[in-house]
Amino acid sequence: MITRLFDIAAATVGVIVFVVTYPLVALAIKLDSRGPAIYSQTRVGLRGKRFTMYKYRSMSHDGHKPYETPKLEPVHFKTFVFTTPMSRLTRVGRFLRATSLDELPNFWNVLKGDMSIVGPRPEIPELVEQYPPEYRRRHDVKPGITGLAQISGRADLSYDETMQYDIEYVNHHTFTGDLKIAWRTLSTVLARKGAR
Repeated sequence: MITRLFDIAAATVGVIVFVVTYPLVALAIKLDSRGPAIYSQTRVGLRGKRFTMYKYRSMSHDGHKPYETPKLEPVHFKTFVFTTPMSRLTRVGRFLRATSLDELPNFWNVLKGDMSIVGPRPEIPELVEQYPPEYRRRHDVKPGITGLAQISGRADLSYDETMQYDIEYVNHHTFTGDLKIAWRTLSTVLARKGAR
C-alpha cells in the first residue's frame, strides 16, 4: 500500500511536468522528423501481463518499425548489450535519450497501475518469450521507470548482468530501498551515466 501511495504521489508530479513540457518537447520532435511525438509499444509487466507503454519518440518514424529480435542464446546473453544505431536516432531523440526525458510519459503508466516508480524495466514480448526460467522471476513485481540495474550501469551492462540486478531487486526489495534507488537515479540521470 505504501509503495502504491508513493507511486501515485511521484507519478502525479511526473505527469504535471510531462503536461507542462509536452507542447515544447512535442514541437521539437515533430519539427525534427515526421511522425507522432508519443511512441507506444507493447511490454510485459506484472505476472506476465502485457500492457502498452508510452515514451517520447526518439527514433525516426521508420526506425520504430519492427526489426529482427535478438536471439538470447545461453552464451550470447551474457555479453549481449542493447544498442540503438545512431543513424536511427533523431537529433532531438539523442538529447531525449541522454537526459532520460524520453521516459517522461512512463509516469502515465505508473498512474494507470501498469508500472511502478522502481522495478525492473519492462521488456518486449519477443524477448520475454526467450527467457530461461530464472529470468521470469523479474515478473513477480511491477516493472519500473528506474531500478537497481539503472543505477548500476544502465546500457553499459550486458543483458545477463541486467537480469541479475533485476532478480536481486525482486528478491530483496523494500520500500526504503526503493527510495534509495529513486534518489540515486537523479544523480545517475544528471551525470548521464550509461545513457544511450
